[in-house]
Amino acid sequence: MNTVFAPYPVTALPVLGVNQGFPVRRIFCVGRNYADHAREMGAIDQAEGREPPFFFTKPADAVVGGAGENSVAYPPLTSNLHHEVEMVVALGAGGANVTVEAANALVFGYAVGLDLTRRDMQARAKEKSHPWDMSKGFDQSAVLGPICPVASGGHPVAGRIWLTVNGQLRQSGDLSAMMWKVPEVIANLSTMVRLEAGDLIYTGTPAGVGPLLRGDVLEGGVDGVGTLRARIV
Repeated sequence: MNTVFAPYPVTALPVLGVNQGFPVRRIFCVGRNYADHAREMGAIDQAEGREPPFFFTKPADAVVGGAGENSVAYPPLTSNLHHEVEMVVALGAGGANVTVEAANALVFGYAVGLDLTRRDMQARAKEKSHPWDMSKGFDQSAVLGPICPVASGGHPVAGRIWLTVNGQLRQSGDLSAMMWKVPEVIANLSTMVRLEAGDLIYTGTPAGVGPLLRGDVLEGGVDGVGTLRARIV
């Protein structure tokens, strides 16, 4: 079909070990998947028991990333930009109503990600029971390192996840502390929408989230997956 203007280019991420990009389709994010982060956000009920996970989304063109240092623009309409380091699942196949046992077969690989949040905007939206999409889904709010294929790194279920800001440790946790494990997250999400190849899933952040300033340099990593580096400009 002819279009009234040229379609926007596909967002793609580098894949470790191959000269091919991973095309991004959609971005889903799990909210409060680590008990210590749930507690620091005041969500005691979430921390005390495993309620069903909840999800929010970011647009595919919010992605900025790859190897080396990534420049990330400090967004407008906030004075309280927060960092949240996460392991990100990159799907290479899709499906609906996927079982937990079959979920890992959909995974192409994993990456280190930053879910950036306009925390003050999010807080105001929560106070009024308004949607908080714009506090999460703004331009360059999804920072990602290169994708490590399952064929190289397997399926990480434990290992350190960490983030430093200007060389100072801000976040440190372990993947084993996720309340909902990756196969459970995939299976649950697939009951809500049909997942497809190219979908990314941010799996939640450990405690220690906090504010960022222009000029800050962030370095994060997940054992067995990789690292990322970004500078707020």
